[in-house]
Amino acid sequence: MVNPLRRYMVNNDNVRTIRVGHSPDPDDAFMFHALTTGVLETPGYRFEHILLDIETLNQKALKGEYEVSAVSIHAYPEISDQYALMNCGASMGEGYGPMLVSKKQISLEQACSGTIAIPGLKTSAYLALLLACGDVDVEVVPFDEIIPRIDAGEFDAGVIIHEGQLTWKDHGLNLILDLGVWWNENNDGWPLPLGGNVVRRDLGDDVCAKISEWVRMSIEYSIRQPEAALKFALQWGRGIDEDTNEKFVKMYVNDRTIDYGSDGRASIRKFLADGQDIGMIDAKFDSDCLDFIGAPGDANE
Repeated sequence: MVNPLRRYMVNNDNVRTIRVGHSPDPDDAFMFHALTTGVLETPGYRFEHILLDIETLNQKALKGEYEVSAVSIHAYPEISDQYALMNCGASMGEGYGPMLVSKKQISLEQACSGTIAIPGLKTSAYLALLLACGDVDVEVVPFDEIIPRIDAGEFDAGVIIHEGQLTWKDHGLNLILDLGVWWNENNDGWPLPLGGNVVRRDLGDDVCAKISEWVRMSIEYSIRQPEAALKFALQWGRGIDEDTNEKFVKMYVNDRTIDYGSDGRASIRKFLADGQDIGMIDAKFDSDCLDFIGAPGDANE
C-alpha cells in the first residue's frame, strides 16, 4: 500500500522534492510528524512521504528509488554504495525486540523444527532469528498477517514486529523468545539494531547532511511536544488504543533515535559482522568503516 502524506509548498522550479519512504507504523509516523505537517521549515525542499512495509522499503532501496528511506540494518550492506546511514532515526531494541511466538505451548527446539513465519528475508528480525537459533525453515508473510495466520493454525510459530510486540498477549499467543533480550544478554548489554534511516549519496554531502539534520530536528520536536505527534501516530496503529500507541512509540523513539550513541554504533557493527560469520552478509563489506551522517566526533569508535 502506498499512502503518501504530502507536504505541499509553493510550486517553484527551485524547490526539490525529497521522497521519504517509511513504515506505516506509529513510531515512524511520530518521528516524521514535524516534517509531514509542515512544522519545520525546509527552504528549497518539499518532502513526499511514502508509506510501505519494511521489506518493500528494503527492496526499493536496492534500486535506489527514494532519496530517503527507513531500512532494515540487515539490508544496509547491500545498499551502502548508494546510501549513507543517518546517525538519527534508529530503531533499537533496548532489551526487547522482535518476538518468536506461538499459539500452542511449544519449546524453542520445537518451533525451530517447523516453518517459522517471518516479515521478510532482509529484515533485521530474520537475521536476529538466525543468529539466535541457527538455520531454520522460514516463510515470508506480510508483517500484519503473521499473528492472524498463527492464530488460524497455518504456522506453529512466527516472528512478530511493530505493535504486535505489545498486543501478542491479547491474541492468546505464547512468547518463545524475545530476540532483543537474547541479543542484549549475549552482547554486553547493547541494544539490538533493527532499523535505520538512510539518505542517497548522489544528493551530495551537503544536502545529505542538511536532510539528516532536518530529520533529527523532526524527531526532537516530537519528543519535546509529543501530544500532536502521538495523535498523528495513532492513525497507523492498526486499532491499538492510545496507551498502547504511546508505549510503543516510546519503545522506539527516544534519545537513541536522536543519536545512536557509541554503543549503538558498535552494536550495529557487531550485528553485521555476526551476519557475515553465518554467510548472510557479503564478506567484503567492511563494517568497521561504516559512516553515520551527523554523528559527533569520530563515528568509527
